[in-house]
Amino acid sequence: MLGIAVALTIGTGLTACNKNAINDLTPEDSQVYITNYDRSVNFAQYKTFSLPDSVVIESNTGYTTSLGSVESQFITNVATALTNRGFTRVAAGQKADMGVAVIKVNNRYTGVGVDPYGSYYSNYWGGGFGYGGFGGYYPYYPTYYTYQVTDRYWEIQIVDLKNAPTTGTGTGTGTGTGTGTGQTQLNVIYDATIRGDEITDTQSVNTATTAIFNQSPYLRPN
Repeated sequence: MLGIAVALTIGTGLTACNKNAINDLTPEDSQVYITNYDRSVNFAQYKTFSLPDSVVIESNTGYTTSLGSVESQFITNVATALTNRGFTRVAAGQKADMGVAVIKVNNRYTGVGVDPYGSYYSNYWGGGFGYGGFGGYYPYYPTYYTYQVTDRYWEIQIVDLKNAPTTGTGTGTGTGTGTGTGQTQLNVIYDATIRGDEITDTQSVNTATTAIFNQSPYLRPN
Protein backbone atom coordinates (compact mmCIF):
# COMPACT_ATOMS: atom_id res chain seq x y z
CA MET A 1 0.00 0.00 0.00
CA LEU A 2 1.49 3.29 -1.05
CA GLY A 3 0.63 6.64 0.45
CA ILE A 4 0.86 9.65 -1.86
CA ALA A 5 1.22 13.32 -0.97
CA VAL A 6 0.98 16.08 -3.55
CA ALA A 7 1.79 19.76 -3.07
CA LEU A 8 1.05 22.44 -5.67
CA THR A 9 2.21 25.97 -4.94
CA ILE A 10 -0.43 28.60 -5.67
CA GLY A 11 0.51 32.27 -5.85
CA THR A 12 -1.53 34.89 -4.02
CA GLY A 13 -2.13 36.70 -7.30
CA LEU A 14 -4.43 33.95 -8.58
CA THR A 15 -8.11 34.64 -7.98
CA ALA A 16 -11.37 33.13 -9.13
CA CYS A 17 -12.04 36.10 -11.40
CA ASN A 18 -8.75 35.75 -13.28
CA LYS A 19 -9.65 34.36 -16.72
CA ASN A 20 -6.05 33.39 -17.58
CA ALA A 21 -4.96 31.89 -14.27
CA ILE A 22 -2.94 29.07 -15.86
CA ASN A 23 -1.25 31.38 -18.36
CA ASP A 24 -0.28 33.75 -15.55
CA LEU A 25 1.48 31.10 -13.45
CA THR A 26 5.02 32.00 -12.43
CA PRO A 27 7.69 29.26 -12.54
CA GLU A 28 7.32 28.91 -8.76
CA ASP A 29 3.55 28.57 -9.04
CA SER A 30 3.89 25.82 -11.64
CA GLN A 31 5.99 23.51 -9.50
CA VAL A 32 4.39 20.29 -8.28
CA TYR A 33 5.92 18.05 -5.60
CA ILE A 34 4.72 14.45 -5.34
CA THR A 35 5.90 12.08 -2.61
CA ASN A 36 5.11 8.39 -2.49
CA TYR A 37 6.10 5.82 0.15
CA ASP A 38 5.49 2.23 1.13
CA ARG A 39 3.14 2.30 4.11
CA SER A 40 4.10 -1.22 5.11
CA VAL A 41 7.63 -0.04 5.88
CA ASN A 42 8.79 1.15 9.31
CA PHE A 43 11.51 3.71 8.58
CA ALA A 44 12.81 3.38 12.14
CA GLN A 45 14.61 0.18 11.11
CA TYR A 46 16.92 2.13 8.80
CA LYS A 47 19.91 3.99 10.20
CA THR A 48 22.35 4.52 7.31
CA PHE A 49 22.14 5.49 3.66
CA SER A 50 24.37 5.45 0.59
CA LEU A 51 24.12 8.34 -1.89
CA PRO A 52 26.51 8.50 -4.87
CA ASP A 53 28.21 11.80 -5.76
CA SER A 54 26.48 11.98 -9.14
CA VAL A 55 23.01 12.30 -10.62
CA VAL A 56 21.52 9.67 -12.91
CA ILE A 57 20.47 11.26 -16.22
CA GLU A 58 17.60 9.37 -17.84
CA SER A 59 16.86 10.16 -21.49
CA ASN A 60 15.51 8.52 -24.63
CA THR A 61 18.93 7.12 -25.38
CA GLY A 62 19.45 5.47 -22.00
CA TYR A 63 21.16 6.31 -18.72
CA THR A 64 24.32 8.16 -17.80
CA THR A 65 25.64 10.10 -14.79
CA SER A 66 26.46 13.76 -14.39
CA LEU A 67 27.64 16.20 -11.74
CA GLY A 68 27.12 19.83 -12.69
CA SER A 69 26.81 22.62 -10.14
CA VAL A 70 23.00 22.36 -9.85
CA GLU A 71 23.14 18.56 -9.68
CA SER A 72 25.80 18.76 -6.98
CA GLN A 73 23.57 21.14 -5.02
CA PHE A 74 20.65 18.73 -5.32
CA ILE A 75 22.73 15.86 -3.92
CA THR A 76 24.03 18.04 -1.10
CA ASN A 77 20.49 19.09 -0.20
CA VAL A 78 19.24 15.50 -0.10
CA ALA A 79 22.21 14.31 1.96
CA THR A 80 21.82 17.21 4.40
CA ALA A 81 18.08 16.63 4.79
CA LEU A 82 18.51 12.93 5.54
CA THR A 83 21.39 13.61 7.93
CA ASN A 84 19.35 16.25 9.77
CA ARG A 85 16.59 13.66 10.15
CA GLY A 86 19.02 11.37 11.98
CA PHE A 87 20.27 9.08 9.21
CA THR A 88 24.01 8.54 8.71
CA ARG A 89 25.59 8.70 5.27
CA VAL A 90 28.18 6.02 4.59
CA ALA A 91 30.98 6.08 2.05
CA ALA A 92 30.61 4.46 -1.35
CA GLY A 93 31.07 0.68 -1.19
CA GLN A 94 30.20 0.44 2.50
CA LYS A 95 27.14 -1.43 3.70
CA ALA A 96 24.06 0.77 4.07
CA ASP A 97 20.43 0.26 5.09
CA MET A 98 19.07 2.45 2.29
CA GLY A 99 20.22 3.28 -1.21
CA VAL A 100 19.37 6.79 -2.41
CA ALA A 101 19.36 7.87 -6.06
CA VAL A 102 18.83 11.34 -7.51
CA ILE A 103 17.51 11.13 -11.08
CA LYS A 104 17.05 13.87 -13.67
CA VAL A 105 14.70 12.82 -16.47
CA ASN A 106 15.12 14.55 -19.81
CA ASN A 107 13.01 12.81 -22.46
CA ARG A 108 11.76 14.08 -25.80
CA TYR A 109 8.94 12.48 -27.76
CA THR A 110 7.75 13.05 -31.32
CA GLY A 111 4.20 12.16 -32.26
CA VAL A 112 1.75 12.42 -35.15
CA GLY A 113 -1.71 13.90 -34.70
CA VAL A 114 -4.70 14.15 -36.99
CA ASP A 115 -7.38 16.80 -37.43
CA PRO A 116 -10.36 14.61 -38.47
CA TYR A 117 -12.33 17.54 -39.91
CA GLY A 118 -9.44 19.39 -41.49
CA SER A 119 -10.41 19.56 -45.17
CA TYR A 120 -14.13 20.25 -45.08
CA TYR A 121 -15.14 21.62 -41.71
CA SER A 122 -13.98 25.14 -42.65
CA ASN A 123 -16.60 25.14 -45.49
CA TYR A 124 -19.37 23.68 -43.38
CA TRP A 125 -21.94 26.45 -43.99
CA GLY A 126 -21.41 27.24 -47.70
CA GLY A 127 -20.07 30.41 -49.33
CA GLY A 128 -16.74 29.80 -47.67
CA PHE A 129 -18.44 28.49 -44.52
CA GLY A 130 -19.99 25.20 -45.65
CA TYR A 131 -20.01 22.59 -48.35
CA GLY A 132 -21.71 24.46 -51.24
CA GLY A 133 -24.69 25.76 -49.31
CA PHE A 134 -25.49 22.18 -48.25
CA GLY A 135 -25.97 21.34 -51.92
CA GLY A 136 -23.00 19.00 -52.14
CA TYR A 137 -20.20 17.37 -50.18
CA TYR A 138 -16.48 17.80 -50.55
CA PRO A 139 -14.05 14.86 -50.28
CA TYR A 140 -12.81 14.12 -46.77
CA TYR A 141 -9.03 14.40 -46.39
CA PRO A 142 -7.88 14.49 -42.77
CA THR A 143 -5.01 16.83 -41.91
CA TYR A 144 -1.96 15.31 -40.24
CA TYR A 145 0.64 17.13 -38.18
CA THR A 146 3.66 16.28 -36.03
CA TYR A 147 4.46 17.54 -32.56
CA GLN A 148 7.24 17.23 -29.98
CA VAL A 149 6.90 16.91 -26.23
CA THR A 150 9.79 17.51 -23.83
CA ASP A 151 9.46 15.86 -20.43
CA ARG A 152 11.85 17.14 -17.76
CA TYR A 153 11.65 16.49 -14.04
CA TRP A 154 13.63 15.44 -10.96
CA GLU A 155 13.10 12.23 -9.03
CA ILE A 156 14.43 10.90 -5.72
CA GLN A 157 14.24 7.17 -5.08
CA ILE A 158 15.12 5.32 -1.90
CA VAL A 159 15.45 1.54 -1.99
CA ASP A 160 15.66 -1.01 0.81
CA LEU A 161 19.21 -2.40 0.98
CA LYS A 162 18.88 -3.74 4.51
CA ASN A 163 16.30 -6.37 3.54
CA ALA A 164 17.52 -7.00 0.01
CA PRO A 165 17.47 -10.60 -1.27
CA THR A 166 20.90 -12.20 -1.41
CA THR A 167 20.37 -13.82 -4.81
CA GLY A 168 18.61 -13.01 -8.06
CA THR A 169 15.14 -14.29 -8.88
CA GLY A 170 14.08 -16.63 -11.65
CA THR A 171 11.75 -19.40 -12.71
CA GLY A 172 12.38 -22.87 -14.09
CA THR A 173 10.42 -25.75 -15.59
CA GLY A 174 12.28 -28.56 -13.84
CA THR A 175 13.46 -29.86 -17.23
CA GLY A 176 16.72 -28.01 -17.38
CA THR A 177 15.30 -24.86 -18.91
CA GLY A 178 14.16 -21.67 -17.29
CA THR A 179 14.48 -17.93 -17.17
CA GLY A 180 15.91 -15.60 -14.57
CA THR A 181 16.97 -12.02 -14.21
CA GLY A 182 20.22 -12.83 -12.43
CA GLN A 183 19.79 -9.53 -10.58
CA THR A 184 18.59 -8.69 -7.10
CA GLN A 185 15.21 -6.98 -7.11
CA LEU A 186 15.20 -4.06 -4.66
CA ASN A 187 12.08 -2.66 -3.05
CA VAL A 188 11.49 1.06 -3.59
CA ILE A 189 10.31 2.39 -0.22
CA TYR A 190 10.20 6.11 -1.08
CA ASP A 191 9.83 8.13 -4.24
CA ALA A 192 9.61 11.88 -4.80
CA THR A 193 8.98 13.71 -8.07
CA ILE A 194 9.50 17.40 -8.82
CA ARG A 195 7.82 18.88 -11.89
CA GLY A 196 7.30 22.40 -13.20
CA ASP A 197 8.93 25.23 -15.13
CA GLU A 198 12.52 26.27 -14.53
CA ILE A 199 13.33 23.55 -12.01
CA THR A 200 17.00 23.27 -13.01
CA ASP A 201 18.48 26.33 -11.30
CA THR A 202 19.94 26.45 -7.81
CA GLN A 203 17.11 28.43 -6.21
CA SER A 204 14.44 26.10 -7.59
CA VAL A 205 16.38 23.06 -6.41
CA ASN A 206 16.68 24.51 -2.91
CA THR A 207 12.96 25.29 -2.79
CA ALA A 208 11.97 21.90 -4.19
CA THR A 209 14.10 19.76 -1.88
CA THR A 210 12.88 21.72 1.15
CA ALA A 211 9.25 21.19 0.10
CA ILE A 212 9.77 17.48 -0.59
CA PHE A 213 11.14 16.73 2.86
CA ASN A 214 8.67 19.02 4.62
CA GLN A 215 5.85 16.83 3.33
CA SER A 216 7.69 13.62 4.27
CA PRO A 217 7.79 13.78 8.11
CA TYR A 218 7.72 9.97 8.37
CA LEU A 219 11.14 9.73 6.72
CA ARG A 220 13.25 9.46 9.88
CA PRO A 221 14.97 6.67 11.86
CA ASN A 222 13.21 7.38 15.16
